[in-house]
Parts: sequence; structure tokens; C-alpha cells
Amino acid sequence: MSEESPNAFKPYPYWWERSPRPDLPQGDLPASVDVVVVGSGYTGLNAALQTARGGRSTLVFDAEAAGFGCSTRNGGQISTSIKPDYGALSKLYGEAAAFAILKEGRDALSWIQDFVGEEGIDCDFKVPGRFHAAHSARRFEKLAREIENQPKGLEVPAHIVPRTEQRGELGTDVYYGGVVFEAHASLDPGRYHAGLLRKVLDAGATVRVNSPVTRIDRESSGFTVHVPGGTVRARDVVIATNGYTGPLTPWQRRRVIPIGSYVIATDRIDPAVMDEVMPKDRIVSDSRKVVYYYRPSPDRSRILFGGRVTNGEIDPKLSGARLHRELLRLFPQLAGVGVSHSWMGTVAYTFGTMAHLGRRDGMYYAMGYCGSGVSMASYLGMKTGLQVLGRDDGYSPLQDTSFTTRPLYTGKPWFLAASVAWYRLLDATGL
Repeated sequence: MSEESPNAFKPYPYWWERSPRPDLPQGDLPASVDVVVVGSGYTGLNAALQTARGGRSTLVFDAEAAGFGCSTRNGGQISTSIKPDYGALSKLYGEAAAFAILKEGRDALSWIQDFVGEEGIDCDFKVPGRFHAAHSARRFEKLAREIENQPKGLEVPAHIVPRTEQRGELGTDVYYGGVVFEAHASLDPGRYHAGLLRKVLDAGATVRVNSPVTRIDRESSGFTVHVPGGTVRARDVVIATNGYTGPLTPWQRRRVIPIGSYVIATDRIDPAVMDEVMPKDRIVSDSRKVVYYYRPSPDRSRILFGGRVTNGEIDPKLSGARLHRELLRLFPQLAGVGVSHSWMGTVAYTFGTMAHLGRRDGMYYAMGYCGSGVSMASYLGMKTGLQVLGRDDGYSPLQDTSFTTRPLYTGKPWFLAASVAWYRLLDATGL
């Protein structure tokens, strides 16, 4: 693939080959329901699953096809999802809250494994571990110190891999060693979403696609939700729009930063070459601030490779070629292997680099997964559904954190290009 032949790939997610966007029957709008959920990704569907199973009539709206957004466009990597460390969180919220927040990330990781198993969702779920690669010697030393000094009670199974042993993890000498996080997992995000959607429909909820919510009016007894073609009255509303949050909910929009995440899938790779390049089924990320993340496909026939290749947003026709060049820089053994799919999805960062859930203007919400949303979006969607039901086990310590914005920010990240350029400069210095 080259920038001169941008149409040599399919411009949609590789995951859609096995799990195309579903064709859902669309009946008449009901006059009223107990719960309206806005968004049919992991957050919205997990919230809907809880409310429907809890006996509440539940209607899910999506502006596009079910799961059209990043829930079927991500890399299928699952971590503990909390980016700030114990020290940073302690300074902001105190030691007890820091402990609870970090534990919530570990709970989300273990919860999704239990959930997939208990529900029998066939989505190629594995626990291969993550190799987190150091992009500089300085970063390797920092990673090693962090693993050797994990906060008591928050230890995760992990081991250090020096550069001399790196080839046992990856067939490249570009990195300076790294750390294996043994409990990190992977799945096929398209199949996971499809299985979750079936569970929601089986629970009696309705999912109405190509129905953008245009307005929500708050009233004394609930809400009136406006969509093209009609209105629906609801006692409760859940906002589950994450990276696609728009003018419908301006308070939330001012607090999430939409960022494009770009991914390619390679053509089929010779098994012997795959065994050299990725000898284990690990998911992989690196220590740069402008991170690359990649993994073998579930059948080990391809590599899924993602990240940002420009400071601003870019068409996947161009990002695919640039990601391919980066992949070949890491693994020259893949010369001659082309790109079969190139796509992007929109993730939502927050100014505190942490997810949030809560209630605003009477409406429940969960969002801001900062690029680590497979388990956390599912987990907080579940928690949000329990909160709608009034259950105490819907509580999450993340609802007690500050969901901040910045002056002059209205939802369009005019500062993104400059921020990414600064992070690239830091990465180049090895910090």
C-alpha cells in the first residue's frame, strides 16, 4: 500500500467482516418508556441490559447503525483503564480515594472476563497479557521502578523484560525492553458488541438505529425525547455518547475531548513470519505519549496496528499508509505485506485523563474512557444501569471525582494539534 494507491484497502473496520452492522427492524415509536438510552455502544448497551433485566421498559437510540462508533472500531485490547498513578490521584483526592479509583480499574478488568464467560458471549476473549514496550532507556528504567514499587494492596501481576530478552516478546530491536502485564486481555470487539446486542434484545429492550436524538426536554415527571419522526416520554435518560458527544448535552460536551484513533489491519502474514514478529499472543503498547498499540488478530493471520500519525485529524486513506510505514519500521520482516483495512474511530479523553459517571440535569451519564474503554465503558455502563434501578451496588468512586473543563472550550479541540506536537517532542527526547 502506498499514498499513491489509497484505495487498495477496505475503508471500514476489519472486525466488521465477521460482524457486519446489524439490520434491526424498526417499528413504531412508543409513546412512553421507563428508560431512554442515547448511544448503542458498550456503555449504552450495558446500561440497557441492566434496566431491561430490572423490569424497566428500555429504548436505545443511536444516530447511526448499532455499534457504529468506537465500540466496533477499537483494537480489542483490555487493561485496567485508569491512567493517573497512585501518587497523582493521592494529591488530588487523598490516599483512600486514590486506592478506590485504581481498584475500580482492576475490578473493571476482572468484571468483563466474568461477564463474557457468564453470558456466554463468543468473542475470542483471551488473557494473553500486554507487553508494554519502552521507547527509550530512560522510560525502561521508569517502568521497572514502577513495577518494583507498586502500591500495597494494588499490585498487579507483571514482570520486567530487559532488552536482551525482548525478542522473546517481539521480533524487533527498536524498543529498550518493557514490562508484561500478565492479566491484560483481548477480544474481538465486533463480536463482543454483537453478542452484547443480542443479550439486550433478548432482555426485551428496543434498539432504534438511524435515529439521532435532537432534543431532550426535562419535565416534572421525567423527559420528552425528540427524534426525527416523533417524541418519546421517559422517566429516566442515560447519555452514553462518549467520543460522539455533541450539542445535545453541552455540559458533557465541554468535558470530553474527541480524538481520532486510527487503525489498520494487514493482509495475511505467513505463519512463520508471524511467529517471529509476534511469538506470543500478547497485546502490545509502547511508552510514548503518542502511543502505538497493536496485536495479532484472534486467528494470528494478521496484525492490527493503531495510533496517531499526524498532529491533527486525517482521512483514513492517508493514515493507513502512514501507519503501514511505522509498522514496517518496527518490523522490516513484514516488507511486502500490505494493508487490507484502514479506519478510524473517535475516543473521548478528559482533562483529568480519567472516565466519569454521574447525573446532570436529571440525566445519567458515563463517558471519557481515554482510549481504554473496552472494559471500563462496559463496566461503567453496567454501573449506570444499576444506578437507574436505584441499587446501591451501582456506586463507583469515579462519580466522586471532578469532571472538569477549561475556559473557552466548547467541545471542539482547537488545541489538539499543538498538544500532540508537544507530546511528540517529549517522545523524541525519551521522556
